[in-house]
Amino acid sequence: MIVQPISSKRGVLMGTIYAVANQKGGVGKSTTVVNLAAYLGSVGKKVLCIDLDAQGNTTTSFGIKKKTLTVTTYDVLIGQRRIQDAMIETEYKGVTVVPATSSLVGGDIDLVELEDRARRLQSQLLTCRIGFDYIFIDCPPSLSLLTLNGFVAADYVIVPMKCEPLSLEGLAQLWETVRHVKQRYNPKLDIKGVLFTMFDPRLNLTLHIVNEVKKHFPNRVFETTIPRNVRISEAPSFGKPVMYYDAGSKGAEAYEKLGRELLGDKAPPVLNKRKKFGR
Repeated sequence: MIVQPISSKRGVLMGTIYAVANQKGGVGKSTTVVNLAAYLGSVGKKVLCIDLDAQGNTTTSFGIKKKTLTVTTYDVLIGQRRIQDAMIETEYKGVTVVPATSSLVGGDIDLVELEDRARRLQSQLLTCRIGFDYIFIDCPPSLSLLTLNGFVAADYVIVPMKCEPLSLEGLAQLWETVRHVKQRYNPKLDIKGVLFTMFDPRLNLTLHIVNEVKKHFPNRVFETTIPRNVRISEAPSFGKPVMYYDAGSKGAEAYEKLGRELLGDKAPPVLNKRKKFGR
């Protein structure tokens, strides 16, 4: 999959915006945002991660302490602060985060009363989009008003998905939501790809679900799959993307492969430099 940057009317390159979403929890949304952003930053891209999930997993996975935060995505969405005020440059090359805390729990309720409630994030991103090559929005595990804000602001949706029977039903519901947003709010929105996570090719059920998804969503499935890997699970506890926690792990290699797929395989490999990234 080759992603072309979007040009403004003046020919300025603007960052491509991805909403990473699935209404099911525990499928690897935050993990994908964190590790894909880390890889792209490591090869010289400027990346912005926006945490729209009240759990704040993207925030803590980059080592950001929630107790120290004074401005979050909640303040940005309700219009109290600018998105630039919430940005935190992480210690990882090229990656900036707009963090989230549990204050977002009431975000849907508060947004209902606001004007242009579906376009709050979109309007904020218009003020900073030129400054980044890629912007990733970590959506909450529901098809809520917060997720709607992510979809309205995005160019594409990336759908992390476990190979489970109920996931197929959830994918169909997500596709209907994308179609609705496309028709009513954001004509350019499309699904970039389904990303299979916690992938185990030894299981017959896994292969069956992969074939079903490819049949119903042709050309919208990433070639890369993310395996079950203990290093991926451990890394957030240390506030690190997996490539900085254990560069030689299968998880780190998988997210590098995904990043290269998103870039069209034009980026050089980086994980052979284990002294730089690994333990």
